[in-house]
Amino acid sequence: MSYLNLYPVIDNYTYLNTANSGILSTMAQDWRSKHDTEFLLEGSNHRVQHASIFPELKQNLAKLFGSEVEQVFLVPNFSFGFNTLLDGLDKKHRFLLLDEDYPSVNYPVRSRGFEYSTVPISGNIEEHILTAIEDFKPSAFAFSLVQYISGLRLSPNFIKTIKQDYPDLLLIADGTQFCGTAPFNFESSGLDAILSSGYKWMLGGYGNGFALVSDQLRTQLFQERKKAALPTENFLQGKDYLSLCFEPGHLDTLNFGTLNQSLYHLQSIGLENIEQTTQSICARARTEFCSRGLLNAELLEREVQSTIISLPLAPPICEKLIEAKILFSNRGAGSRFSFHFYNTQEDLDRLLSALDGKN
Repeated sequence: MSYLNLYPVIDNYTYLNTANSGILSTMAQDWRSKHDTEFLLEGSNHRVQHASIFPELKQNLAKLFGSEVEQVFLVPNFSFGFNTLLDGLDKKHRFLLLDEDYPSVNYPVRSRGFEYSTVPISGNIEEHILTAIEDFKPSAFAFSLVQYISGLRLSPNFIKTIKQDYPDLLLIADGTQFCGTAPFNFESSGLDAILSSGYKWMLGGYGNGFALVSDQLRTQLFQERKKAALPTENFLQGKDYLSLCFEPGHLDTLNFGTLNQSLYHLQSIGLENIEQTTQSICARARTEFCSRGLLNAELLEREVQSTIISLPLAPPICEKLIEAKILFSNRGAGSRFSFHFYNTQEDLDRLLSALDGKN
């Protein structure tokens, strides 16, 4: 299926950069234009008329990701949500982290003074994680489901196994490079929390995100704040301690409404179909990259793969890709390419031609 009419940017570029930023659809842009025109003409009435966006979005997120609505919180981005969650935890927690994980995961833990230990990222990372759990005995493990530099993805079954073997260990995941790429059921995942920004694979634009928080973790958060009585003002009725912390102040109808519009589109395609499409093209890409000696064989052999591939390209090659209007990102020591459902075999062929110096 061609998505050229829905996503005009893919007609202008070979867009292999969703891991950096998702793209905006004409459908979402039409909704945003209508939204702002109504705000222009209606003022405060507009806010009243669009108040249903937030409960509707929560319902859609719960449905898409297999959680209860009460477990869903709306946040402006992953970093805000994760920092809020950490502030609600007892400071005696001992964290396990991954080396070179996204800075918004590791820095907030380290800077708050939590005791922590790190695990190196490698092809046999699961073995290292289990060893660290036994040796360090953490009470919380915070990690990205998909590593933003290498694209390494932790196996869903491995995460479930950790939770089964260590039920008291809190598992807190950054899903920003995962959510929107494959089916996911929070209830059966083994995770205590998954938080994600909406601007990458969710294609929701900037300024929106969400947190799904398990019942086990909810009971542990903000114990000190629970000693203070909740506000009694009418406009805050229905708010509990967690929503007052994760969702303080007024939420933005434009930003969260855009994410809601994108959810409708993702639901219409189906996350199963998205996963099938992206995994097919990524498998072909990995085979081609490996034949050119560009791919780490250790990562190639992993059973569960993400939609991100990092290649060690020299600067002159990167310049040729830019000249060919191929959009990608330089991350760490490599060049990062990411494939979503709107990418095609033709996109991969253009990338391979540029890598081979044929463009």
